[in-house]
Amino acid sequence: MSDPVGRTSTHTISPAERYERGIALKKAGLYKAAIEQFEQAAQDRALTVKAYAQIGLCYKLSGRYEDAVPAFQHALKALPTSSKETVQILYVLGRTLESLGRIAETLEAYRWIRREDPAYRDVGERIERLSMRRQGSSKER
Repeated sequence: MSDPVGRTSTHTISPAERYERGIALKKAGLYKAAIEQFEQAAQDRALTVKAYAQIGLCYKLSGRYEDAVPAFQHALKALPTSSKETVQILYVLGRTLESLGRIAETLEAYRWIRREDPAYRDVGERIERLSMRRQGSSKER
């Protein structure tokens, strides 16, 4: 007998299987169920970074930006991460913070990315635009 996510009473599901199920559920737009799978997958230290990054993406895709931020931060604090993974997670965190209007935190994330990989995506342009916007708002005060 199995439930909607395919758990059976006789089979223990590995964290890697949970992660893969989470990916499938996320692709299907079933974010809440995907988050549950990723949370269980994150119990495996080898999957913690990827699972929390996916949790953050699920929250972001479902419009829950405030919930996405701590998930991305948790992914960044988990070890080990490669520089490439860190930059990717920081970029998505930065975009999320930017959507929330949290400019100082956004700039901090983007500047860290620029130090690691100066040519990464549109980070240089985003820093310039946000810095100008920030200066403009401080002049208006």
